[in-house]
Amino acid sequence: MTETQTSLFSSDKKLTFIGLCLISVLLLYIKKYFIEYETAAFEFLQDRPEGKILKLIGALQFFSIPFVYLWKFTVIGFVLWVGCFLFGYRITFSQCWSVVMAAEFVFILPDLIKIGWFFFIHTDPSLAEVQSFYPLSLMNFFDPYTIGKRYAYPLRALSVFEVLYVLVLVRGVSFYSFQIHKQRSATWWIVSCSYVLIFILWLIFYMVVYS
Repeated sequence: MTETQTSLFSSDKKLTFIGLCLISVLLLYIKKYFIEYETAAFEFLQDRPEGKILKLIGALQFFSIPFVYLWKFTVIGFVLWVGCFLFGYRITFSQCWSVVMAAEFVFILPDLIKIGWFFFIHTDPSLAEVQSFYPLSLMNFFDPYTIGKRYAYPLRALSVFEVLYVLVLVRGVSFYSFQIHKQRSATWWIVSCSYVLIFILWLIFYMVVYS
């Protein structure tokens, strides 16, 4: 493992978590106040009740970031830990939690791409265009305005960044399994049979129950 990977997976949890939250808050602030709130549609709504509701929802998003991360890391960390346990890897839940937190940095990339896209390329977007823009996802192959709502979320979720996320999970499990002298090749099976399987089942469940 390189020093970067080592520091990423074994770094101080509190500092890494705080850093991730601060980066997410900053990116959300840029997206909200410099892109979404500058669209013509939002400028039209900002003095109306609808605009105030949208701003309230946006404000709640800032405060919810650490709680969403805590919930997400705990659930996915547990799923990953169960996968390690079933394959005989004595990796602790805390280590799995750290791996999931490190992997979350992958999803900063699409935010950066989105900001760059609307700052430098498509500089006068509509509010709908901003909200439906998901770089390098399957949604790009469909019309977001005509696709059924039950398929919109799965198409947004299936992206190049999701693949990168899985790769980082594999590298993270490999990092800790290497420390206890386990075979790295099995880490693909661990992640595939835990996170990837649950992720696919969740998308199927979403499409089935969405009405």
